[in-house]
Amino acid sequence: MFLQRTAAEPIAHEPASDERIIRIAASAFEFTPSEIVVEKGVPVTLELVSKDRHHGFKLPGFHQRAEINPGSVQRVRFIPDQLGTFTFFCDVFCGEGHESMSGTLKVVEHLHD
Repeated sequence: MFLQRTAAEPIAHEPASDERIIRIAASAFEFTPSEIVVEKGVPVTLELVSKDRHHGFKLPGFHQRAEINPGSVQRVRFIPDQLGTFTFFCDVFCGEGHESMSGTLKVVEHLHD
């Protein structure tokens, strides 16, 4: 039997050997971790989870956006191609304190272990 893949079906990707996978948990008015350091040119996958309610994730410096819902993992994959410090934040109103729900992504030339 021949099964045809439709465009709507996501294709799972195997992480590149140098890909960095970072889990970020959203909960009432904070992201954990709230500060992330990555290396320029190294692919990054952010695994976004919610501990309590519907949240959003927006990283305008890299044109990334996601909806984060409890009980699921939302993956955002990109290659940081510019050095600097970039703000990410919740863009779905999640209650009193929403305005302070943010974090930073710092892109450096080389990570120091």
